[in-house]
Parts: sequence; structure tokens; C-alpha cells
Amino acid sequence: MTITARTLPFAVLTCALLWGSAFPGIKAIYAEWERVGVEPTLANRMLLAGIRFMAGGMILLLLAKQPWKEWKQTDKASLFWFAATQTGIQYLLFYSALAISSAVMGGLLVATGSFWWLLLAPIILKTPWPSKSQWLLIALGACGVLFAVYRPGAGSGNPALGALLFCCSTLSGSIGVIILQRILPSMGARAATGFGLSIGGAMLACCGFAAWPELASLFPPKVIWLTVYLALVSATGFGLWNHLTQLFPVNLLAGYRFLIPVCAVSLSSLLVAGESPGIGIYIGGSVVIAAVVGLQRLQINQAKGPKPSKTN
Repeated sequence: MTITARTLPFAVLTCALLWGSAFPGIKAIYAEWERVGVEPTLANRMLLAGIRFMAGGMILLLLAKQPWKEWKQTDKASLFWFAATQTGIQYLLFYSALAISSAVMGGLLVATGSFWWLLLAPIILKTPWPSKSQWLLIALGACGVLFAVYRPGAGSGNPALGALLFCCSTLSGSIGVIILQRILPSMGARAATGFGLSIGGAMLACCGFAAWPELASLFPPKVIWLTVYLALVSATGFGLWNHLTQLFPVNLLAGYRFLIPVCAVSLSSLLVAGESPGIGIYIGGSVVIAAVVGLQRLQINQAKGPKPSKTN
């Protein structure tokens, strides 16, 4: 099915539901580890993430048309940095944040990716800098994040450090999406995502080298099935999202990202035991989403441009 501007929100909603379900999925793995007596150490988390993303990447490479031909045509340094930022660094920070903070908090802070994009795109892609209105909305979003961290609710763990790690994670992912724009002219989105997930997953697995001897104990049956699901989430969500970056401007897509925190917070609240959003998440989250929606409306109005003046 061809994705048009009219069907774009539904495509983004699909990504949002997939990514939103990953938060409770990872928390369920941590809970299962606790049940069987496995500590969610950094090495264990990195090995889990590495296997998940390598599996997701391989699925996409199998579905890509000519991945190895495109590999030969693509700048390897750009591909390496894409894999490192969108998968390796982003999920090293993300899995660490989820281990010390709540899935609800993480779901909300996914929205900070929209702010990072507006700040980074002018530096890397040489797009126009944010307008005064956009700067005000970015500041409003930052205030919403601070309010959410101040009163995050039950099961929030260490909200300050968790929020810092989540924000750094979305910063790394935003850099990855911008680097992707340099890769897409020589490599399709499906192959680029497949290589990015596979290489980034290998980086994470190497970071978890100390956990390799404990591989069998880390993957009881429930964890295996959850990891397979998360691998499919990665393959489908990232594959679709990176395809959208081929069809639509990055700044326009950033505006629709408000759907991601809505889905993530909702699914985490419903599915993660022991977590319930506090007043900070409700109010701060509303402020963040309002800021993202405002940025979206500004992007749409800018894309339309000024109306031509009438002449006599």
C-alpha cells in the first residue's frame, strides 16, 4: 500500500503501537529474570539487547531486495555511525534507563526526540534553525519533562537519572535518523535498517561479553518468546519508520511523534505491574505532547508557505 500524506498518521500510529509495546515487553523480561534469580546487570542487559537487534536486523536483510549490492555502494563510515547511534548507543542508554526507572517515564520521554531533531537538523542537514515560536515550544516541552520527573508516580525508581539516560538515548537516536539521510541515496530503507540493527546489535552483544557464559540462564522460555517479539517489533517498527523518512521530510515526521509517547505511556500503565503515573506524568506529559503537536502545526504551516498576494 502506498503511504500518502493522508495515511501518514496511521503509519506513524502503527510504529507508535509497536514501539510502545516494547516498554512493557522489556520490563516483563526484567521481571522474569527477577523471578528466576537473574540480576539485570549491564552485561546481561546488553547481551539481551544485542541478540534482539541482531535478530531484527537479519529479518529485514532477508526481506531486502539486494542488500549486499547496496552495501558495496554505500559509505561504510556513515553506515557504521548510523548503526552506532540509532542502535548501539541509543539502546545501551535505553535499557540502562529502564532498569532504574519506569516504563511510563520512558514512554513519555520518547517525545524528546522531536525536540532533538529540530535542534540537530540545522547543524547536520543545514535546514533552517527553529523560529521564535518553535524555540518557545521547545522550552515548553523541556518544562513539561522537568515537571514529569518531579512527580513521576509509583514504580519510578530513580526518575532523575532515568530521565537523563532516556533523553540521551533519544538524542542518539535522533542523530541516527539524520545520518540515515546520507545513506538512503545509495541504500534502501529496509537494507539500511537491517544493517543498522545487525551491526548495532553486534556492538551491544560485545558490550555484554561478560554475560556470554550465562547465556542459557538468561533465556528461559518466556524470555525467548519475549525476545522474538521484540525482534519483530524492531524489524517492523524501524523498517516502516525509516521507509517513511524516504517519503516525507524529517521535520514533518517529528511532528507526528506525539503518538509514540501516548501509546507508550498508555500501554506501560496498563501492562507493567507496580507502575502508575503520578500527577507529574499527567500534567508534564500533557505539556510535552502539546508542545510536540504545536511544533507539528508550525511545520505544516511552513510547508504550505505564504499565500501569494493578489494583484490588480
